[in-house]
Amino acid sequence: MNFKTLLFLSTLASISFSGPLQASDPSLTPPVGSPLRKEVLDALRNEVKTIHGIDVVFVVRYLRVKDGWAWTHTLPQSPDGANRYEDISALLRFRDEAWEVVDMPCGEEGNPDCLDEADYFKRLEAKYPSVAIEVFPDSADDAGK
Repeated sequence: MNFKTLLFLSTLASISFSGPLQASDPSLTPPVGSPLRKEVLDALRNEVKTIHGIDVVFVVRYLRVKDGWAWTHTLPQSPDGANRYEDISALLRFRDEAWEVVDMPCGEEGNPDCLDEADYFKRLEAKYPSVAIEVFPDSADDAGK
């Protein structure tokens, strides 16, 4: 982890909030151009490259980060913007000094491991008990459905 990311995370951790955070809280979204945002999206970009063999840039529809967890919903496209691909949503975790994709749901209807299943986020909570549920979206649109 670079120094700027460490400073951002320690600053975020030291802020006092009056009441519980909601997923819609903008303070959980790393700003455009921030090192934290780049690190999370680079991890997702590397996963897409590994799985699909393509280079992408992301139009970010939703990104929330808290306590070493991140949820994102992106619209990937080719670097020149000529090709657009299916939406990608993912759960990422910061571990061993790097962000990693731990869950990337499919978009296939009827598959229990897909995002459109009603209990998808409940199953993620059971699978990853330490997940910061505040990163999860409040609406289906933000989730990537």
